[in-house]
Amino acid sequence: MIKSIVFDMDDTLYDEIDYYKSGFKVVSRTIASDFGLNETKVSDTLWKIFDCGNHKNAFDETAKNFGITFDDNYIAKLIDIFRNHKPDISLPAESRQVLTELRKKFKLGLITDGWLPAQEYKVRALQLENYLDCIIYTEKLGPENWKPSPKSFEMILSNFGIEACETVYVGDNLRKDFIAPNKMGFKTILISRQNRIHSESAPSQDAAAQYEINSISEIVNLLKKIDGL
Repeated sequence: MIKSIVFDMDDTLYDEIDYYKSGFKVVSRTIASDFGLNETKVSDTLWKIFDCGNHKNAFDETAKNFGITFDDNYIAKLIDIFRNHKPDISLPAESRQVLTELRKKFKLGLITDGWLPAQEYKVRALQLENYLDCIIYTEKLGPENWKPSPKSFEMILSNFGIEACETVYVGDNLRKDFIAPNKMGFKTILISRQNRIHSESAPSQDAAAQYEINSISEIVNLLKKIDGL
């Protein structure tokens, strides 16, 4: 019998692309101010480069488009601004509705990788404290305990006082999200959002989710099916 549902956050409970848009807006404002450029043009250029898949070099490629150069210190400054900005994001209505419905029956938890305070700012902006019983930031446990480490999953089971077989884990990233919970005996669900950042295939069968849905709104009916198996 299922007693708890544990979620990933980015691209699971909301579209992570909205976070990038929010951060790029702040970064573009800084670049425009520092180099005397048009903020809208900088923002449009940065987003176009990122949206084409050039994630790692988006800042450098943006600079090239304007005939300027960013040294390593300036890149570090932009990354710091991005990570520490207060994001203009909100929890989608369907996520609010589903979490509200699920909490009537299940303990709800969150395990999120990523740099602090960025992940904490996201949680606050999305107001997730209102819907969840336990939130674990893996960065607080040390980078070695980011997923696919089992540490955070062990902690949430201990917090809820339940077994892995009584828990469902819901995520989006096939490279790392499901390896530990699969090994531990969780039931696992992939949310395959249309615009998710990490859309790579699972590197092995051990990394694949047991179930797949396209929207969080599908989870209630799927849970009924899983619990009835």
